[in-house]
Amino acid sequence: MRPQQVLILGLLLLAPVLAFFFLYGFGTNHFALPTYYPDRVDSTQAGGKWQRDTVFHRVGDFRLQTQSGQWLTQHDLDGDVYVASFFFATCPQVCPRLNGQLQRVQEKYRKEPRVKLVSYTVDPQHDSVAVLAEYAKQYGALPDKWFFLTGPKDSINRLALQEYKVTAPGPAMIAGTPGLVHSQRLLLVDRDKHIRGVYDGMDPKEIDRLMTEIRILLYTYDHE
Repeated sequence: MRPQQVLILGLLLLAPVLAFFFLYGFGTNHFALPTYYPDRVDSTQAGGKWQRDTVFHRVGDFRLQTQSGQWLTQHDLDGDVYVASFFFATCPQVCPRLNGQLQRVQEKYRKEPRVKLVSYTVDPQHDSVAVLAEYAKQYGALPDKWFFLTGPKDSINRLALQEYKVTAPGPAMIAGTPGLVHSQRLLLVDRDKHIRGVYDGMDPKEIDRLMTEIRILLYTYDHE
């Protein structure tokens, strides 16, 4: 074999090894989840230069009762990542399927205290604390992880429309009984109360994506 051929063969064999060590030493996979619903653009000064910075919507505060009769506020979720949803206990088809998918999320992150599920009833006149307590048992909801919330109807409507924006483009709003409207949307909220994911709660593949993106979000917090 000629010296040139030996050199070329050596380089070909060496290239994968060099590539491996380069990726091992310097290659890092970065995953960045989007942030939804920009509110405005602010100008900030950094290093003597003005920069434009997008300010994103933050989910506002609430004070509602859980299935255990305890009060829950947004501040009680500080430091947590949570999945928000809307349902009502007498919903015959959509809500059972939706909550069945949320069971998967609870089971996946059963031992991760930073992950919570927050489900708001859109029929608080019927869905009292006692009703929600029985309803939560059907899905094996852990009382310190999966909260079924009830309270004044106007407060819940405000949360749905203004804070979680469930009428924005996405999975359709679904009419249940007359006068009750809810969504098959699930929303991923980060520890800063930004909405970081929107999912079709009826689609198992979307739930797989949700669980993956929760893991990505936690990873970014653990490796800041």
